Amino acid sequence: MYLFKYILKRLGLMLITFFTIMVVCFVLIKLLPLPNVKVFGQDSNIIQMRREALGYGKPILEQFFIFLKSVIVRGDWGVGENMYFGSDVSEIFVQKLPATILVNIYSMLFSVPIGLALGIYAALKKNKWQDHFVSTGVMIFVSVPSYVYAFLIQYIFCFKLKWFPFLMQPCETLSDYLSWATFVSLIPAILSLSFGTIAGFTRYTRAELTEVLTSDFMLLARTKGLTKGQATVRHALRNAMVPIFPMIIGQFVGILSGSLIIESIFGIPGVGGLYVQSITAKDYNFFMLLSAFYIFIGLAAGIVVDISYGIIDPRIRMGAR
Repeated sequence: MYLFKYILKRLGLMLITFFTIMVVCFVLIKLLPLPNVKVFGQDSNIIQMRREALGYGKPILEQFFIFLKSVIVRGDWGVGENMYFGSDVSEIFVQKLPATILVNIYSMLFSVPIGLALGIYAALKKNKWQDHFVSTGVMIFVSVPSYVYAFLIQYIFCFKLKWFPFLMQPCETLSDYLSWATFVSLIPAILSLSFGTIAGFTRYTRAELTEVLTSDFMLLARTKGLTKGQATVRHALRNAMVPIFPMIIGQFVGILSGSLIIESIFGIPGVGGLYVQSITAKDYNFFMLLSAFYIFIGLAAGIVVDISYGIIDPRIRMGAR
């Protein structure tokens, strides 16, 4: 019951926060100058009709409620003005989404097991040369931005060694995204996204597991006859994973945010690159849809992370007093 009430409360707060941020984004966008409709040539009447339907020229708040009604009732986010001229914004978004999801899933599948394994290994070898080696590498990789890795990977593996192509292979159908050639072309982007994530998981896992291994209940488990390996697997890892598993969920959002730049560098036709293009091209319809997407993902991930604590460890009761 406590968890159910907590979820309802968090959902309500999420909707209020989402609505507030969208209002701010919409108002700020409307304060910027619109591209002249005449630059669109003979098809400019399409854009003009769209703008009239959305109440352009009316007070900003009235425009927002017209925009909100259009999105909620008809699912209409408008059409592209400076990008994909005349095309439905939501259709272009759906076409771009598979590439972003694919590269981020591959990155998570690659980085999570390696990060956890290195963190566990460093914790078990605490204060030994293995621990110092891993910790030094973690500090180096955490400090370097992902786009720096991207340029190094492109230079070494794509230019010098020629193991991988510079850009992602073009895909026309869903089966193309799942092909081996597409996976190989995505490896440089996957590596660029994964280095920082692996380092973060390694550092966090080492810290949590080291603290658990020095707890009193671990000494009690050893005195009951369990070996060090048995005590670590049955008790230490189980307790250490309580704060680590929600971090895995939250890290997915972090990778999505980081892919904004990586997608542009490696030519990945995803929503991250589309978001950057919408800002530079001043296409406000694309900007509003993509802003709503990233805002919703971030807020929803926060709720999932909090709820997962209570699911992983029944001793935690979210919302209880």
